[in-house]
Amino acid sequence: MEDKPKYFDRNSWKKRQRKKNLKEQDVKFFVHESSILDKSVIIGDNTKIWHFSHILSGTTIGQNCSFGQNCVAGPKVRIGDGVKVQNNVSIYEGVEIEDDVFLGPSMVFTNVINPRAFIQRKDEFKKTLLKKGCSIGANATIVCGITIGEYALIGSGAVINKDVKPYALMVGVPAKQIGWVGIAGDTLVFENNKAEDTFANYELIDNTLKVQRR
Repeated sequence: MEDKPKYFDRNSWKKRQRKKNLKEQDVKFFVHESSILDKSVIIGDNTKIWHFSHILSGTTIGQNCSFGQNCVAGPKVRIGDGVKVQNNVSIYEGVEIEDDVFLGPSMVFTNVINPRAFIQRKDEFKKTLLKKGCSIGANATIVCGITIGEYALIGSGAVINKDVKPYALMVGVPAKQIGWVGIAGDTLVFENNKAEDTFANYELIDNTLKVQRR
């Protein structure tokens, strides 16, 4: 008697019962056939999950999100609406992402400060919060336990190891603030501590950016 193959071939992979864990909800999102959804996953309308990704149990993803190839989210991760996740990003337990956040390709989250392969520290996961509209550049690293403020912009390759102010522009290793960005993502140029873009007027007061939406 011939043994069953150890790995899926192309046809059996296509035919597998991938959507059985969706609890019969109306499927109004797209998941590529090569990706996997675990049990108790909630995905909002018009969200797209592309090749070779894995959404782990207890994860909630909002509406109008996009996940590139080779992404992992979860377990027990909450992701807001309109979030764009580029290729090769893993979003671990302990990370929370608000609406309209951009995660550049191969950026990295952590969830333990002092990991050891031989010590289980699942009860020590630290919360990392990405506030609405912030952007994380390609290959940046976000050390766990911090908050990145609304509409902040993290440059490619930066290492973030402390809280980031809303609208701050951060670059370097470790990252330092070198300026401010507006809602549109452009560097703000101030005149008499005031600046503007198509979304808002900005005023710099005591090294804090005050924002008046238009």
